[in-house]
Amino acid sequence: MQTRATPATAAPLERFNTAPAAEAAETLLTCLNSHAWAHRLTAHRPYPDLPALLAAADEAAYDLTPDDLAQALTAETLPALPEDTYAAAHTALNAAHAAYESRFGHVFVICLDDLSTDEALNHVLAAIRSRLANDPDEERLVASEELRRLARGRVRRLLGARGTARPATDGPHPANHPKPPPP
Repeated sequence: MQTRATPATAAPLERFNTAPAAEAAETLLTCLNSHAWAHRLTAHRPYPDLPALLAAADEAAYDLTPDDLAQALTAETLPALPEDTYAAAHTALNAAHAAYESRFGHVFVICLDDLSTDEALNHVLAAIRSRLANDPDEERLVASEELRRLARGRVRRLLGARGTARPATDGPHPANHPKPPPP
């Protein structure tokens, strides 16, 4: 007879709540590469449900220091383009990313969770152009908000009730990708 604590049948959030602290923190670091953020969320376990964890993740993200933000930004990757994107679009996006990184010193981050693959490219290009006009302090706030949104979506996908949690990886964040199509 299996019990609720049986790892094979436990819900992702339940496994997260009962995992050793180091393992839980490593799982969270795949969502946002901020040790302060991950340790804060780990320290406040257990979470009664996913909305409580997401609220705590938001609050912890709002409290990121400039150093925490810089740490998180170093692990971010550029948004992926659909495979059938024209070479000219790749060139335009690469040039925009280079201008952004030159101006702000970090990779451009944007949450594309609510956009279709077809909308993502235009949204990214428009957002980079718009955000290049920001001063560094304003852009730090915008980037921080985008990181919060990215982390929230990653936590939801990783620990949500859709069935199984994805294992933590040593690779780059699976983020900045458009939302996958519904099953």
